[in-house]
Amino acid sequence: MMEMGHPYSSMELASFFSTSKGYMGECGLRGGYSEIVNIDPHVKAMLLKSISAKLCPTVLGQATMDCVVDPPKPGDASYDLFIKEKTQVLDSLATRAKMVADAFNAISGIKCNPVQGAMYAFPKIEIPKKAIEVAKEKKLQPDAFYAFELLEYTGICIVPGSGFGQYPGTYHFRTTILPQPELLAVMLQKFKNFHIEFLKKYE
Repeated sequence: MMEMGHPYSSMELASFFSTSKGYMGECGLRGGYSEIVNIDPHVKAMLLKSISAKLCPTVLGQATMDCVVDPPKPGDASYDLFIKEKTQVLDSLATRAKMVADAFNAISGIKCNPVQGAMYAFPKIEIPKKAIEVAKEKKLQPDAFYAFELLEYTGICIVPGSGFGQYPGTYHFRTTILPQPELLAVMLQKFKNFHIEFLKKYE
């Protein structure tokens, strides 16, 4: 960012990284760090106050974070194995990311941007007017109604986009790309079958 010069070098930026959301995927071992650049001094003061009032990660989480930021280096006994395992994980995540986006984009009424730098996809879905009316009767957001129907009929759990905020009249959901490719293929096929039936039911 700094090397790119103005206006990028003066932009505010906050970056976050954690052991559970990085390529190592050590879910449950809570630890992470953030880097803040060019942040307004008042905002930075509030951030530091907030951080100071919170508890630190467990010792295990901190030890894991130490391993993450200081991985094996060339010449270390474990370097070759580390690089091999890291490459396998990243290649597998890239394969799954493409697999998920391609599968959703092949389903009528769903559009999914490429998954980049995250373990989640956030597809946009078209929900029929009749389904929106049923959702209102149940006092649910339309995408939440869709999510509950999906869970009930397939066992697949997604997070409605309304929980994150979205443009009025648009609907999304969040889903993970973490299942192994074989399981992911089964899940995506179940999802496709459900979506087709959902559209037929509420057309």
